[in-house]
Amino acid sequence: MTMRRFILLSIALALGVLLFGYLQATSSPRLRSAKIAVTDWPAGQPPLRLLLLSDLHVAGPDMPPGRLAGIVEQINALQPDLVLIAGDFVSDKRLSTHSYSAREMAAPLRLLRAPLGVVAVPGNHDHWRNAAAVAAALRAAGVRVLVNDAVRAGPLVVGGMDDSFTGHARPEVTIERMRRLGGLKLVLSHSPDPFPDLPPDAPLMLAGHTHCGQIVLPLVGPLATMSRLGRRYRCGIIRENGRALIVTAGIGTSILPIRIGAPPDMWLLELAGRPPQRR
Repeated sequence: MTMRRFILLSIALALGVLLFGYLQATSSPRLRSAKIAVTDWPAGQPPLRLLLLSDLHVAGPDMPPGRLAGIVEQINALQPDLVLIAGDFVSDKRLSTHSYSAREMAAPLRLLRAPLGVVAVPGNHDHWRNAAAVAAALRAAGVRVLVNDAVRAGPLVVGGMDDSFTGHARPEVTIERMRRLGGLKLVLSHSPDPFPDLPPDAPLMLAGHTHCGQIVLPLVGPLATMSRLGRRYRCGIIRENGRALIVTAGIGTSILPIRIGAPPDMWLLELAGRPPQRR
């Protein structure tokens, strides 16, 4: 093989990998599901369907508002009782082809339909861009934004923790406000990193941020998780000490508009009481 042919083949291969990564990044989010048995579930309370979404990163070319509107339609078709969004609404990708305002980003979210509402927390990119403007746009679109705060949602009390990656999280404040409200505790956080430090009475946490690696290569694994705990909480359902953490891959991208081995996803969770034990 001549050097010229080798170079051309290498370029073709690189372009093919980039095209594959872009197509995977812009594919329809995979729907992952899980049933979570909750202790002290109120008698007579039917199961709740929760939809976990994260890392929208609205920007061109891979996540224009039009694509987000289509994902909102997918979510509404699932008829969740509550939608939870774990931060990073905006993007600062170096290779972005178009930047959208906070208002343009939030517009499709106005169409979300869930009886118990839509609850969100900020992410690191929201802080890097303008967290106040992002929160204002979300609230104008009907999204409840929690910043180290808590809210009741049916039998649940959702604690929304600010972003730990940028040092804004106040877990002790969030937990205290949850305790004041009472109810079954669920913590929503952009990053999964605070999970080991949560108290025993916070048995369930939902997060994003890691993108499940975004680029996960054979034999090598994820190139990065942006977590101080490495791959420990990279993706999926993690159970530790009787508690559960669910980390979604998110639906957008960071730095590069590609995904390899970590397709976009969202989670549909069914929360219900534990079945009675047989004697």
